[in-house]
Amino acid sequence: MLTISEFGRRTGLSHKALRLYDVSGLLPPAQVDPANGYRLYDEEQLERARRISVLRQLDMPLTTIAEVLAGSDEEGLIRLNRWWEAEEATTAARRATLEYLRDRLSRSGTPGLTPRPVLTRDVPETKIATIRCDTDQQSLVGVIVTSTNAIVEHLTAAGAELTSGSWVIYHGAVTPESEATVEMCVPFAGLVDPSGPIAIRVEPAHREAYCTITMDECAYPRIMLAYDLVYDWVRSAGVPVDGPPREVYLPDCHLIPRDQPAVDIALPIERKP
Repeated sequence: MLTISEFGRRTGLSHKALRLYDVSGLLPPAQVDPANGYRLYDEEQLERARRISVLRQLDMPLTTIAEVLAGSDEEGLIRLNRWWEAEEATTAARRATLEYLRDRLSRSGTPGLTPRPVLTRDVPETKIATIRCDTDQQSLVGVIVTSTNAIVEHLTAAGAELTSGSWVIYHGAVTPESEATVEMCVPFAGLVDPSGPIAIRVEPAHREAYCTITMDECAYPRIMLAYDLVYDWVRSAGVPVDGPPREVYLPDCHLIPRDQPAVDIALPIERKP
């Protein structure tokens, strides 16, 4: 058995960190002396503690660390890769936001969003797997990537056929200061059961107005200009809105160059007689 000081020295964790991981249930001591309350650790806990230390250096939240360490190493690797992909997507979105602000501050760039057409299309009834959750603007990209990947993995494991890309439905206004419900949707063909947060439902057939943007233009706040473009077109056309707005992503959009068309900003509208 190792004292908390010896255990901390061998793992690079402070007393404060070890007490926090004890309270959170992430790394409780093997024993607690009932007489003096001293924490004692087993040598077999060293590897888990070192992994926690490394993951914390990556700024991984404690709840995510618990998920990574909950199962086998193979399951942990899947969760780690899923989290890191979301982190990289968030970083790319922040970089695009930074470039937008630099452009606006320098006053030397083109308008925030170059002119483009707003088109309409009919979308057939579609079977989808979805995850709903509440998020704010800072966490939005990570939530979209993590949830969409989880849905795709579930569908693939069930032998379903992925029929197109994916989309995100905004059931409220997501801002830097407030959360709202977003719904990540992946269309598929086949028989799949719901699992955990993943639900199965049918998206009704509808008509929608949309414009197409690049991944760089997806960055907040530039993406809001694309929403304005679609909403302005709908108002000028005198067509009633018939559902919440959505972002429709092309298959493997993360592999498309960031300056190429990859995402549709869409708004369901009523069909004209």
